[in-house]
Amino acid sequence: AHISPDRRLPSRLEVATWQSPACCEGRQRSFSFGFASPSTVQTTGIVDFRMEFSNLDREAIDYMKEKHVEHIFESLLKKLIVHRPEEPVAFIADQLRSFEVPKIIIAGAPASGKGTQCEQIVERYGVVHISTGDLLRAEVKKGSSVGKKAKTFMNKGKLVPDDIIISMVKDRIGMADCKARGWLLDGFPRTGEQANALQNLGIVPNKVILLDVPDAVIVERVVGRRLDPETGKIYHLKFNPPPKDVENRLTQRSDDTEEKAKERLKIYHENLQPLLDLYDRRVRRVDGNRERTLVFKELQAYLDE
Repeated sequence: AHISPDRRLPSRLEVATWQSPACCEGRQRSFSFGFASPSTVQTTGIVDFRMEFSNLDREAIDYMKEKHVEHIFESLLKKLIVHRPEEPVAFIADQLRSFEVPKIIIAGAPASGKGTQCEQIVERYGVVHISTGDLLRAEVKKGSSVGKKAKTFMNKGKLVPDDIIISMVKDRIGMADCKARGWLLDGFPRTGEQANALQNLGIVPNKVILLDVPDAVIVERVVGRRLDPETGKIYHLKFNPPPKDVENRLTQRSDDTEEKAKERLKIYHENLQPLLDLYDRRVRRVDGNRERTLVFKELQAYLDE
């Protein structure tokens, strides 16, 4: 292990790849991670701080991946380096006692890139992704009482009432995986009324992300958007072209037109301010009109604060 003498906070944490040497047939693996300054690594190859665990069995590796152990170490190490407490063990104990799982809301106009960023947030932090659309489809498919209620509105082409949606969200967030891993609400709440209803149920985020994208860019994204009905994955003819083997089955939503997009944007802007007023200082506005990796880099810095 090597800590650079100037003791500055390294700009990021490097997490090594999971390795399974062929000679060992997967019986022995190593897990390593360390702080690394990209500029330092590029010029000298020196890693500022590194830890390695070797000869781990498959169960240990699977556990560390499932529980995101490297992220726990990363968070604690960063805080130790920033605060440099005289009693590091006591400091870590205090950090663990005050630990709170991530409770994230990501907001933004239709086609602002929420889905793309949600995928990366889930992969990076292991939180449970909650989409009200997915919840609705799952309940309808199960034939639950809530699903049956929702289906009566959906079959008539009407919006499902807030009380039904909020009931589903409340039940989902109350499940064990959300309590253990945290949650990510994707595009919900959309209105001040929905946000207040969640708050009255004790559902309060500790991080709120708002993706800012110009309206003209949103319209372009919407018009070129296509859906894979088999997987639910969304592509874009220009920005995220589909693989050749799925091109022919893609569909376009009936409301993915310029006129409909502008109507939805008008409603979005009308509903946005009450959300910002309620969540106030927890909101981080992020420029979503950039390459997706740059957007996520800024999101990650905010989520790691």
